[in-house]
Amino acid sequence: MPEMITLTAAHDGFAFDALHAQPEGERKGGVIVIQEIFGLDEYVQADVARWAAKGFEVLAPSMFDRGQKGFVAQHDEAGFARGRELALGNGPDNAMGDIQACIDFLKPRGPVFIVGYCYGGTMAWLAASRCEGLSGASSYYGSQVGGMAKFALTCPVIVHLGRKDAYIPADEVKAAVEAAHPDVPVYIYENSGHGFNNDGRPDSDLADAELARQRTVELFTSRL
Repeated sequence: MPEMITLTAAHDGFAFDALHAQPEGERKGGVIVIQEIFGLDEYVQADVARWAAKGFEVLAPSMFDRGQKGFVAQHDEAGFARGRELALGNGPDNAMGDIQACIDFLKPRGPVFIVGYCYGGTMAWLAASRCEGLSGASSYYGSQVGGMAKFALTCPVIVHLGRKDAYIPADEVKAAVEAAHPDVPVYIYENSGHGFNNDGRPDSDLADAELARQRTVELFTSRL
């Protein structure tokens, strides 16, 4: 069963919580799951369980603990507003420090990968540029990926976008990423909008979600 553990970011000494799950069966590697702005909600917990079932040790850091310990919100206007406020207040340096602490925790036991959604999709892309020790990254519908497309990357990355996403211009992001990194696959899922990895949400198409997961697993297992 997943449990909450405490890790410490080296850059500022802050102790933050992370949901930790052991792999089922033989351990393949480590996966860091980076939340949307709504915290470690039911969808993050479901993703942690999926990765553990595939044989990965999983960490899902509570990214906004500096602003509000254990923050979890509904996917509504109030939850979005508070989550966005916490994300902006936390800043990229703290986020990268927490992700690096997760990498350092998992790294002694094998390769480490990262997957992130929305806010987490941006952070996964940024971590692939700034953090040390990642073997692969999968970025889902990160709103700032297009603006960060020219950042140098330290590991293989794939990007997932929804054609019906009202917040992210999929074709523009794809063009920006491919211009800077022709080797980075950018997949656009025609039947999905924003947040399509969250099964049962209005913008989620299960076939698209499962295909994106399959592509992410293939990337990670190819780097074992």
